[in-house]
Amino acid sequence: MIIKETKLKGCFIIEPQVFKDKRGYFVESYNQATFNNALGIDINFVQDNESQSSKGVLRGLHYQRGKHAQSKLVRVVKGRVLDVVVDLRPDSSTFGEHVTVELSEANKTQFFVPRGFAHGFIVLENDTIFSYKCDNYYHKASEAGIIYNDEDLGIDWRLSDEELIISEKDLVLPNFKNAKL
Repeated sequence: MIIKETKLKGCFIIEPQVFKDKRGYFVESYNQATFNNALGIDINFVQDNESQSSKGVLRGLHYQRGKHAQSKLVRVVKGRVLDVVVDLRPDSSTFGEHVTVELSEANKTQFFVPRGFAHGFIVLENDTIFSYKCDNYYHKASEAGIIYNDEDLGIDWRLSDEELIISEKDLVLPNFKNAKL
């Protein structure tokens, strides 16, 4: 496994070892001891989620506030996405900055997003299956978000506005300056 920390402290790109032969491939997608030792953290994932989406679906930017904040380990089982995180930690030197990572069925890359970050992704291929682990349970009253096209964040989502499929809920999220952190 190759682990690289991004410019946002605590966010890691994880490239698992893939074993291929004439039968196909094998990859250990998660091992708690290996994961915790490699990242130098002690995390216990309690919930797994999965979504299926068409090309152009944009989900995010979402986060949970306070004691219900969540760390996530995300990956793509089928298809391809551009995954995006925004640093919401006011005391961080990278507060308000973002990182994008392409996750795909082909590269099998995973992305670890610690608590204190907004998260979203845009689907780049039809019938994409996105999977993620969370270290805290979802709590509706603690959910929050930031509008995807916030000018201060300047995220390049790779697709034109005409290609985007966004939920009504995500279209009315506040901008970064007005977000409840």
